[in-house]
Amino acid sequence: MKKTAQKKQSAIHYTIVPKDLAGHLFNVTVTVPAPSPEGQTFALPAWIPGSYMIREFARNIVRIRAESNGATVPLTKLDKHAWQAAPSDGPLTLHYEVYAWDLSVRAAHLDQTHGFFNGTSVFLRVIGQEEGAHEVDIQRPGDPATKTWRVATAMKELGAKRYGFGTYVAANYDELIDHPVEMGDFALSTFKAHGIPHDIVITGRVPNLDMGRLQADLKAICEAQIALFEPGTKKAPVDRYVFMTMAVGDGYGGLEHRASTALICARADLPSTASPQTGEPNEGYLKFLGLCSHEYFHTWNVKRIKPAVFAPYDLQVENYTPLLWLFEGFTSYYDDLMLVRAGIIKEATYLKLLGKTIGSVLRGSGRTKQSVADSSFDAWSKYYRQDENSPNAIISYYSKGSLIALAFDLTIRAKTAGAKTLDDVMRALWERFGRDFYAGVGRGVTESEVEALFDEVSGLKLRNLFDKFVRGTDDLPLVKLFAPFGIKLLDERKSGKPSLDAGIGRDALGAKLTQVHEGGAAHQAGLSALDVLIAIDGLRVNGNPSNVDALLSRYRVGDKLAVHAFRRDELMSFDVTLQGERVPGITLSPAVAGKKSVALPRPSAF
Repeated sequence: MKKTAQKKQSAIHYTIVPKDLAGHLFNVTVTVPAPSPEGQTFALPAWIPGSYMIREFARNIVRIRAESNGATVPLTKLDKHAWQAAPSDGPLTLHYEVYAWDLSVRAAHLDQTHGFFNGTSVFLRVIGQEEGAHEVDIQRPGDPATKTWRVATAMKELGAKRYGFGTYVAANYDELIDHPVEMGDFALSTFKAHGIPHDIVITGRVPNLDMGRLQADLKAICEAQIALFEPGTKKAPVDRYVFMTMAVGDGYGGLEHRASTALICARADLPSTASPQTGEPNEGYLKFLGLCSHEYFHTWNVKRIKPAVFAPYDLQVENYTPLLWLFEGFTSYYDDLMLVRAGIIKEATYLKLLGKTIGSVLRGSGRTKQSVADSSFDAWSKYYRQDENSPNAIISYYSKGSLIALAFDLTIRAKTAGAKTLDDVMRALWERFGRDFYAGVGRGVTESEVEALFDEVSGLKLRNLFDKFVRGTDDLPLVKLFAPFGIKLLDERKSGKPSLDAGIGRDALGAKLTQVHEGGAAHQAGLSALDVLIAIDGLRVNGNPSNVDALLSRYRVGDKLAVHAFRRDELMSFDVTLQGERVPGITLSPAVAGKKSVALPRPSAF
């Protein structure tokens, strides 16, 4: 009882008020009942878990001041993220304004239509007191037009009612910043997945939203994933889950949290009652469901099963790990696979999606230079800071990581005659490193423990796969791996089609080269990314990228032609020898009737 009373007394208390909707400002206060006698230090995180880039959220703090017992307390800026208050005798309160105009899943956004924030963007960390209880009073804006606004968050209510403004509570700072908050006039629906309530929150104008279809599909996905990790009990790792989505004209992205996810999508990708979809989802809706599946899978894989260096996070500096291929790549493997197991798409559609992933990995020469382990480690400086040369320099630990997961799954299934699968490995990771993580006994997993666990669970020696495909840069032998499952892989690239082998974008003067692929016709001729093509063989190039293809279609592979382009403001001429298109055209199809599919087991097998 004494510990409980002490914890409650020492709770850090925040208030957050949408102060200026048109100016996009949140007013935030943090009160520390027992500040450090030496002077309390505060810091705002430099990055948000799940998005591996230093974002320096403190730059959005417009002004800040401190007070204690009604008197001003001097604040000293320590660095770009941190402040130290002078010693004070009583409780210390900081008042600060946060500019919120980042319409993404990573930061904060506020206007007359809604408010959204991640705790990493708005809640200063009280250094040395992160493990105590943290309360936050989320207050309604003063604007009368917001009187119908509600609040969506997975954070536990303290004084607030569900979906209402008021006080919420988190056990510690890590939990506080792991519950994003959405406020506004959003569409809301709730379903239960194996008995656990899941909210769907859609912000933004979406005429004739088919919430019934969305609810049914998400329920099937969630239940399939819960059953994967807990086939016996079918017990979810959360008491409640929230899918919060911002629907816009054009957008895509998601960020995982321990009991929720923040998503952004094109409103056209959401299902409509005006044109109901029967059978499989169309392309846009399928993309959205794949995103939901991906972020939900993270509830287990990275939010609870974590790399050792993330337990705990150091939120002020980069946290390097060579394991993102496991946490993002394997999640990318299971996101579409779960759509099959949930009965949302057929295996033929899944094979098409898989073919696109294979093609994307084979497209860039960066795959021959960087391993997925190195790509994971360098995420902070390379993957999250991509430029026009990235296809020639790096590999995605998402896409190749998903193919490595596929390779492990096919290898384990084939060599154990189906007695073991990658599912068994994921469950072992969950049981040993994830299930009890937030109970205080969990810990992160190391690289050596991952490799040892694969061998232990499968009963195989898999070091060769780690050496070649995880730590090495070899292409995966997918044709050979698919063979026992009756799946045929063909690369039907249009090698007879003449190509510059470059990415083409729009420009006011002509067509801009967005990327130039190593070894292609443009590269061999000396063209560079950002060059603006204005003429091909004496014919004008207009601003439509398809115009380049139309002009090249009059030629054959091997033909030589003159290309005029602006580099900066200088006109240059290039002699180009056309090559055949090198874009992979991967198709996957059943080669032998009656063979087991890669997508098995179906949900009925659980």
